[in-house]
Amino acid sequence: MDVPSEMPAVNACAVQECAYNREGDCHALAITVGDSRHPHCDTFLGTGPEGGEPGATGRVGACKMADCRHNNRLECHAPGITVGYRQSEVDCLTYSPA
Repeated sequence: MDVPSEMPAVNACAVQECAYNREGDCHALAITVGDSRHPHCDTFLGTGPEGGEPGATGRVGACKMADCRHNNRLECHAPGITVGYRQSEVDCLTYSPA
């Protein structure tokens, strides 16, 4: 598998109450996905002070979901991801078991 030239973008985030979310865009410099059992957005932070860089597009810095078809050596190789709710959990909706 090729090494990506940059970290995949968070194309959309439907979790409006996250401190890094502004109008559906993630502004964390990098997020971490998963706890090895579930594809949570581990960077999710409930509403409080605004976080992140206003001009930045969130990226996937690390993914702990080794069983995802987009994962190679704990790095995401998807062209981009979507974060949102799966039931009541804040998850990477691009996660797809291999």
